[in-house]
Amino acid sequence: MERQTEETIEAELTGLREQYRDLGIFGLERIIAQRAAEEKHLASIYLLIDKRGVPIAGNLPAWPTDVETVSNRFRFSLDLPGSSGPRRFLGRSVELDQGFLLVARDIEDKLRTQTLLVNAIALGSGLMLVFGVIGGFVMSRWMLTRIESINRATGQIMAGDLGRRIAVDGSGDEFDELATNLNAMLERIERLLAGMREVTDNIAHDLRTPLTRLRSRLEVALMKDIDPSRTRQLLEETASDAEGLIATFNALMNIARAEAGEQRASWELVDLGELVQDIFDLYEPLAEERDIGLALENAAGITVAGNRQMLAQALANLTDNAIKYTPEGGHVTLAAAQTREQARRIARITVSDDGPGIPPEMRQKALERFVRLEPERHTPGNGLGLSLVSAVAKLHDARLELADNEPGLRVSLVFERPVETAPPGA
Repeated sequence: MERQTEETIEAELTGLREQYRDLGIFGLERIIAQRAAEEKHLASIYLLIDKRGVPIAGNLPAWPTDVETVSNRFRFSLDLPGSSGPRRFLGRSVELDQGFLLVARDIEDKLRTQTLLVNAIALGSGLMLVFGVIGGFVMSRWMLTRIESINRATGQIMAGDLGRRIAVDGSGDEFDELATNLNAMLERIERLLAGMREVTDNIAHDLRTPLTRLRSRLEVALMKDIDPSRTRQLLEETASDAEGLIATFNALMNIARAEAGEQRASWELVDLGELVQDIFDLYEPLAEERDIGLALENAAGITVAGNRQMLAQALANLTDNAIKYTPEGGHVTLAAAQTREQARRIARITVSDDGPGIPPEMRQKALERFVRLEPERHTPGNGLGLSLVSAVAKLHDARLELADNEPGLRVSLVFERPVETAPPGA
């Protein structure tokens, strides 16, 4: 604002000096008198004096006193008629051959505006600083409170309270997102630990009886005066129990490998129709022996990427379960088909039977390890068949679906990314 005023004064002085050079002192006098007459409120000051200091023309009776000079510009104050107090002016003078010329502008309003701006900036900065400190304190306390809440919860969890969860206040901020993720992780860990305890209990329960039988038979076989045929029978029964124990541990190892994804290294293109045909041929004699009708519904050219051995084991487990739980005269069907769901190709292998089935509320539980729907465990098996099938499905990014066959159970492995065709030599 001051620079604009100074530029205006400088431009006006330059014009008046040109008029002086062209018109002389008398012409400048007329111009000064005309401009002074136009200034009713004395916002602009014009004064022309001679060398003796006598006024020649202008709207100021005498040269101002108490002048504060800065560079070639100066400031002074005047008591003007009708004003509430002295008003400050910014001016500049030039020396002429026959006198001196003064041009000044009223800068009182500009100085007041400048003062208001400075005060506003100072006040705003002070308020900003105060609010910034208060806001920073509140924010830091809030963050520390949230972090302390997380620390307390994690401390209690580390102390053994696995059911403890981190509080979520519902704001949806980053702390809520972190707490949600941590809670989901803790729930997953709690489920895994509970599953581990259940698996351990089931292993102890399932292995105690065969190990006890093994020991008893060996003690009987070591007794004196025992018939050789009886000894052979005891050894055969012992070998059978040992084979069952080995099968249980092999099933556990296969499940662990499938869940760890170790079998991905040996993936190949698997023809599901060919795989279903092999399982059908394998179990057809067993089905005939138990008077169960084993049917095959097969479609050719269905190929998926996967581990053939693991897929065959999963399908064999499903077929074995279906034949095991289907009563005499019942029916079991193996099927491989390809359909479209929402414009996507879907490959599906299905094993269905007309046995007792699994209640809907027990189907998810039946996929866990060592879970037997018969509490007395009279049916042969170790409760790992469906667990292995579930692990194989996850390994191949497939869905395992258990549904009613009306009557019986229908179990399907659904592959959402089948391969169009197998390249030559795959």
